[in-house]
Amino acid sequence: MRSPGQKTGPPDLTTHEGFGAFYEEHIDAVLGFVTRRVADPHLAADLTADIFLAAMGSASGYRPNRGAPIAWLFGIARNVLSGHARGQARESGALARLSGRRLLADEDVAALEERIDAQPAFRALAERHAALSEPLRAALDLVVVDELTPAEAAQALGVTQATIRVRLHRARRALGAPDPVRDHQLEATR
Repeated sequence: MRSPGQKTGPPDLTTHEGFGAFYEEHIDAVLGFVTRRVADPHLAADLTADIFLAAMGSASGYRPNRGAPIAWLFGIARNVLSGHARGQARESGALARLSGRRLLADEDVAALEERIDAQPAFRALAERHAALSEPLRAALDLVVVDELTPAEAAQALGVTQATIRVRLHRARRALGAPDPVRDHQLEATR
């Protein structure tokens, strides 16, 4: 019981006891506010907890001269519910965008796995290619990458066709690649 002349002001929300009393006094009102706007009881309980957590976090910003504590709390509740609604809208939009997308088929996944598995081998081949001498690399690039014939590559480099064939053979051997000229000669002798 209050003694005459004793003034009771708003609770001190910055102390555990003050905020605890504030929570006990307003939990039913906030839960009612939330359940009128949200149908799922579990979501309502989560949002109510979020509202009180937000209130606890901003308790030092509460100004009693600006209104009743419940009005301040309902303002926080509105903000928490609006934030939740924006999050739901973003999630729905993302799901709608994804729903029109094709999921990867097993063949697509297998193709991706093959490409990933091939990357180390490609890097090793690229390192061996970079280690080739300039004449070997130039001959190989003109024939394999630029798709010139050995005669055209010889003309481009100003060397004989025999020189190009030797360089191609050496480059392929250094790379560990099959040599179609040698393979063709072996087939002819069989």
